[in-house]
Amino acid sequence: MSIYDFTATLGTGESRPLAEYRGKALLVVNVASKCGFTPQYAGLQTLYEQLRPRGFEILAFPCDQFGHQEPGSDPEIAQFCERTYSVTFPLFAKIEVNGKNAHPLFVWLKRQKGGLLGQSIKWNFTKFLVDRAGAVRERFAPTTTPKALARDVEAVLDQT
Repeated sequence: MSIYDFTATLGTGESRPLAEYRGKALLVVNVASKCGFTPQYAGLQTLYEQLRPRGFEILAFPCDQFGHQEPGSDPEIAQFCERTYSVTFPLFAKIEVNGKNAHPLFVWLKRQKGGLLGQSIKWNFTKFLVDRAGAVRERFAPTTTPKALARDVEAVLDQT
């Protein structure tokens, strides 16, 4: 099984098979608009602009499970991200990443790379780096900034 076996719903309501990202390096992130880590959107956008031409995509999944820090609707989230951080990478519909209603993608991601809390996501802005073959290569804590993980992303992009 790989990330390409999953489908997720964009914030616009459109269903997107992740197989559409086959051959690209991916950074999958659970995000929130009212979190202390929210300014990472700026760094994510910079990373996206720099590395997208080389085959890099960021898949952002809003989540309201941590401190009720993503209370908005999908359109409100998209408007906030566009207006505040000029985000152009895909924003998916709000999901859960932990518990019995966790999105299957995040259940799979957590099984591939456990974290400090084992199979759970600790907080907003946990990041999973996926290689061009669809395998999870690394998991980054919420405190890891996009700038700090740029070398890891570039290393995955450089692999054939």
